[in-house]
Amino acid sequence: MPKTPSGLTPDLAPDPSRWRALVFIALAQLMVVLDATIVNIALPSAQQDLGISDGNRQWVITAYALAFGGLLLFGGRIADLWGRKRTFVVGLLGFAAASALGGAATGEAMLLGSRALQGAFGALLAPAALSLLAVMFTDGKERAKAFGIYGAIAGGGGAVGLILGGVLTEYLDWRWTFFVNIPFAVVAAAGAYFVIREPAGGRNRSPLDVPGVVLSTLGLVALVYGFTRAESDGWSDVTTVGLFVASAVLLAAFVAVEARVKSPLLPLRVMTERNRGGVYLSLGLAVIAMFGLFLFLTYYLQIVKGYSPVMTGFAFLPMIAGMITGSTQIGARLMTRVAPRLLMGPGFLAAATGMLLLTRLEVDSSYAGLILPAQLLLGLGMGTAFMPAMSLSTHGVEARDAGVASAMVNTSQQVGGAIGTALLNTIAASATTAYLTDHAAAATSPQARKLLQLQGMVEGYSAAIWWAVGILVVAAAIAFTFINTGRPGAGSRPVATGGVEDEVRVPVVAH
Repeated sequence: MPKTPSGLTPDLAPDPSRWRALVFIALAQLMVVLDATIVNIALPSAQQDLGISDGNRQWVITAYALAFGGLLLFGGRIADLWGRKRTFVVGLLGFAAASALGGAATGEAMLLGSRALQGAFGALLAPAALSLLAVMFTDGKERAKAFGIYGAIAGGGGAVGLILGGVLTEYLDWRWTFFVNIPFAVVAAAGAYFVIREPAGGRNRSPLDVPGVVLSTLGLVALVYGFTRAESDGWSDVTTVGLFVASAVLLAAFVAVEARVKSPLLPLRVMTERNRGGVYLSLGLAVIAMFGLFLFLTYYLQIVKGYSPVMTGFAFLPMIAGMITGSTQIGARLMTRVAPRLLMGPGFLAAATGMLLLTRLEVDSSYAGLILPAQLLLGLGMGTAFMPAMSLSTHGVEARDAGVASAMVNTSQQVGGAIGTALLNTIAASATTAYLTDHAAAATSPQARKLLQLQGMVEGYSAAIWWAVGILVVAAAIAFTFINTGRPGAGSRPVATGGVEDEVRVPVVAH
């Protein structure tokens, strides 16, 4: 029987409590993903209540994104070092405490601090959750089902956040968008503590790579903040350019350090393996398109169509239904029968087709005739692609690297979300300004000027959505080109324990 790098023989027997554990892992993942969007709808109310300026309101979103994105690799390494179960439970309890602080906020500083804390604890629990799945589900068919559920939540959680945020803000109070996390976190932490049994021999007890932690955290924070600044201050702003240059230098230094140190934070073998590299890249691109769409559709439905926050949230239900169907019915059923690229590539192309429909948006477009079918296609495509991507991201890695490999998936999503919001919003704003300038002379009455404003907004959304279509096509091309592993066998072990995966032929380089 193969041994792990620590010399221990792993317990390869299926964990009898693995399906119950999945419930609590999925609950935690839902909480983290929906928290990225749930506050968006509550933000205007919170801003008014706490007297936050227009210039500082973006920090309610940005503080979470910076802490989460910047600390993910560190969180993944901590999971490998401490043990995934312990990291998961600590992350959940910390997230609950940070949420309580945010809900009780009496001023701007307290709210922003709680959001940063939420991001920091989210960076602990998110990679721990995914790596727990990777080491607990060892049978191919069971793994497909488990990752199908996880993929549906990872993809659809943002839309669930919009619904929940709308309901809580409209019928209770913006503070409940924070307080709602507490029962999620406490139930998931208690369940994980009593149910999860982490397989032996999977820890990486090598010393912590402090230079790697510092360089990766600063580099990722500079990158995410650079895109946030680009959205508000423009791409040519001196600070924006400086942040991108600093990010490039810091991340290049990080790669150089990781290639030389004995116990790297991110072993380059995790990232440079062809299939995993393809997953991280294609998934990051797909999230760019998705996050931009969430933003535009929310604005379109509320401002152009006049939907309430609750109606807007429920208008995203077809996308959630599509994601759940694509992930659990298409992806999970076909994952053990076809190669991952034959699910990911066509999935991204189906999503691109749904996005293509939305380029036809007009001020008076029908929800049932255009937006609903587009969302269904988007959801089906993304759900089908996300599921094998999530599974493949940890397939074949050594058990000691499962946490940091999982962190890379979350990092690609987090950075993709920041890029998507900034890049597509900037494109939309530029197209709207150009349209208004070209047509301003024709709008002579107040009604005509109001209609022109709406038409300009929709023109901007359409222009940005064209870019999103192209990005999804590139994601599909990367999936088809980079990902060359065969279908996972029903009996193969998805996380390597010191040898090479025979059936999927994913090389694992030992120290």
